[in-house]
Amino acid sequence: MDLLEVGKIVNTHGLRGEVKVVPWTDMPDVFEDLSEVYAKRKSGTVKLTLQGVKYQKNNIIARFAELSSIEEAEPFKNCILAAERSQLGPLEDGAYYVADLIGLTVKTEDGTELGAISDVFQTGANDVYEVRRPGQKNLLLPVIPDVVLRVDLGEKTVTVKLMEGLLDL
Repeated sequence: MDLLEVGKIVNTHGLRGEVKVVPWTDMPDVFEDLSEVYAKRKSGTVKLTLQGVKYQKNNIIARFAELSSIEEAEPFKNCILAAERSQLGPLEDGAYYVADLIGLTVKTEDGTELGAISDVFQTGANDVYEVRRPGQKNLLLPVIPDVVLRVDLGEKTVTVKLMEGLLDL
C-alpha cells in the first residue's frame, strides 16, 4: 500500500466524535473524494472510514464511522493521517508530492552535485527546496522556473540553475 501523508488530527470537535484536521495538501477538498484514511498511532496504523467533511477556517472537520463520541476521538489527537496514493488523483503538470521529492539529488546544469532535498517549505509565493549538503550549510532554493529547470522522478534528480547570491561555489 502506497500511503501519502495528507494531514494531522489536532483536536476533537464537539461531542459526537468529529475531529479537527490540519490538511497537508494544497487542495484540501481532496478529503471530499477520500473514502478512507489511515491514522498513524504509536500502537499501529488504524483505518478510518470518512463519512463527512466540513471546512472551518484553514482546517477540516472530519467525521469518521469508527468515532462516535469525544471519548473515542480523543486518543486520535496528534495522529498523522495518510491516504492511498491511488485515491488522491492525478497532479497537475509540474506539481509533485513532497514525499516524492525528499531524497532527490540536486545538481547544476553542468552536472555538479549539490546535495539532496531534505525538506520542502511552502512560503505562499513559491515553495522552497531545502538541500542538505554534506559538511556544509543547507541550501535553500526557491522553486521558480529560473532556478528549478527540471525534476526527473525516474532519474531521482533535480537540475537547477544557481542564480547569483544563492550559493558561493
